Amino acid sequence: MTGSYLLDPLVFLIQTLFGLYIAVVALRFLLQWVRADFYNPISQFVVRITTPVLRPLRRIVPGYGGLDLAALVLIWLLSAVELGLMALVVGLDRSLFGAFGWAIPSMAELFINIFLFAILIRVILSWVNPDPYNPATALLDRLTAPVMRPAQRVIRPIGGLDLSPMLVMIGLVLLNMLLIPPLKWLVASPF
Repeated sequence: MTGSYLLDPLVFLIQTLFGLYIAVVALRFLLQWVRADFYNPISQFVVRITTPVLRPLRRIVPGYGGLDLAALVLIWLLSAVELGLMALVVGLDRSLFGAFGWAIPSMAELFINIFLFAILIRVILSWVNPDPYNPATALLDRLTAPVMRPAQRVIRPIGGLDLSPMLVMIGLVLLNMLLIPPLKWLVASPF
């Protein structure tokens, strides 16, 4: 009873602390990829939080074609550490080196979920008619544009109602359902 009593909060802390920082690093990678305004206050927060860890890593892992590969490597390493710690805590009898493989489906799922939640937030904000000059609104529009634009070309607004976010969200959920389980199976991920 005592083991489980302390185990669940410890797993929660590991997942929360690592998950939040990994999500911020992933957001930095995506904002750089979509060429978001880095003078935006939210972008500045993301940059300030991630730069101390990324700066030394960039000396080893250079960028390529405008992509911040150091951020991807950091996401992979942090995900592997998180999953390795969780394996230790729950007492899995597996090699901790497997956590480096387990991190790959975790990363893919993270990026899918970031787009999914960004589109959901964008839809909810559209119902309350936010200020278009709000830093969060501008950032969400820029972040979701690469996945929304193709859907907006296929589905035009009907009677003033834009159904393209629904199409993209369905596509992202299907991608998550079809891509992540085989990836987890390939790397024998216990999580």
